[in-house]
Amino acid sequence: MESKNLDLYGSAPIPWERATSQFEERAFHGGSGTYWLSTTCPDGRPHAAGVLGVWMDGALYFASGARTRKSRNLQANSRCAVSASLADLDVVIEGSATRVTDRETLERIAAEFVRRGWPTEADGEFLTAEWGAPSAPPPWHLYAVTPSVAFGVGTAGIPGATRWSFR
Repeated sequence: MESKNLDLYGSAPIPWERATSQFEERAFHGGSGTYWLSTTCPDGRPHAAGVLGVWMDGALYFASGARTRKSRNLQANSRCAVSASLADLDVVIEGSATRVTDRETLERIAAEFVRRGWPTEADGEFLTAEWGAPSAPPPWHLYAVTPSVAFGVGTAGIPGATRWSFR
């Protein structure tokens, strides 16, 4: 991974671990587990939607109904961006979303969703739960976004702005 300091005021580059440590501890209470997924519609229009996500194994995992606009967009074009306001850092991750279908990963991520407050379980190649987004009832596809590049801007405490490249 390479990092580039984007701060024009002399602050030090932000370590990537500052972002990942905050990703790893996000709970789903009070909206703090929401990430904003940006995809592109087939006609080129942008589309943004809130998703619950968990950071594990160097990727952001999120669930999405098969018929939702975001899932249809990702099926046509897997490139996307995911944004989050963390405790002291705003982050944008750019990468490609890959649908996850292997049972072991589905069960591991479902268990992490449960740990953070959303009682999901693996069911075949999908996730399911008793409740979810009103606009997208279960079952849901599970996606993983592995960053190709990310940007972070300090919002509290230690300032700074950094671009991280993962290629």
